[in-house]
Amino acid sequence: MRIAQIAPLCESCPPQFYGGTERVVSHLTEELVRQGHEVTLFASGDSRTSATLEAPCERALRLDSQCRDPLAHHMVLVNRVARKAHLFDVLHFHIDYLHFPLFASRSRKTLTTLHGRLDMPDLPPLMREFPMMPLVSISNTQRGPLAWANWHGTVYHGLPPDLFSLGRGEGGYLAFVGRISPEKGPERAIEIARRIGLPLIIAAKVDKVDQDYYHERVEPLLKDPLIEFIGEVDDTEKGALLADAAALMFPIDWPEPFGLVQIEAMACGTPVIAFRRGAVAEITEPGTTGFIVDTIDEAVAAIPAALKLDRQMIRRHFEERFLVERMARDYVELYQKLLHAGVNRRPRTAAEAEDD
Repeated sequence: MRIAQIAPLCESCPPQFYGGTERVVSHLTEELVRQGHEVTLFASGDSRTSATLEAPCERALRLDSQCRDPLAHHMVLVNRVARKAHLFDVLHFHIDYLHFPLFASRSRKTLTTLHGRLDMPDLPPLMREFPMMPLVSISNTQRGPLAWANWHGTVYHGLPPDLFSLGRGEGGYLAFVGRISPEKGPERAIEIARRIGLPLIIAAKVDKVDQDYYHERVEPLLKDPLIEFIGEVDDTEKGALLADAAALMFPIDWPEPFGLVQIEAMACGTPVIAFRRGAVAEITEPGTTGFIVDTIDEAVAAIPAALKLDRQMIRRHFEERFLVERMARDYVELYQKLLHAGVNRRPRTAAEAEDD
């Protein structure tokens, strides 16, 4: 099958540091190539891939000091895909809805995975304007605010089996990995670590939009000797950090669409303490891979039990549910259904979407 994977340009594929969507696109692309498909990856020029690389820009935009308007580069990306669309059986987009106007007339060969939150009031009018665009969610919970949209399936993320290794958790610390922002809950993680008396290592990036929050709310808490902030980490550093961690703190306060770091921790056999928000209940299995809590008190109480969980069992659970081979297989099944249905089915009209 001739497949185009269209990634955001903010990070390379795979990302040098933080970057969930680009990381997933990279894993999917490499697995599709391994399975024998003819894949072209549209991504930044510093991406590393065994597929054919089409690069609308030289380097990841977040790390490019010359970039002032990321949207301009993404417009170039969409136009490049449109010019070569006839070369592919399937165009798989991971760039939100930027391509909708240009590809609405040929929607039956497109698939769009939405990687972000969908509870914003601006989205229903958009989805009703483009009801013909086939969509994929990354969790069942994610699609709730737009349950009536043109969903073709849910595909959970997956990781290569050898990306992270089973660890023994001998570091004796808790880990917080991801991004410093109010919705990710770093203050909660620090409070939990203080109450339980365990060190906390924070490996996270700070976006420009969150710098005030970091300096005003988080940075003062880093004076506690139990808390260590190490900034962004690459996959090798992340793997070592998670493998040696006693548990991963995932104290989110927003409707998380998936939460990739949960399965990264599971790949290391590391238990997850996650707050009951978004898709957490679809990913973390209480008593097997960690615990789901509603309050800081519950999180503190859950840690001793989490430390007793069988790390080999956590790793086996990861292998059963969250390998990249399963993710690619799920997507290929959707590609095939899309192509088969596209022969005889017309796209939905806006009026039909309004009736749903």
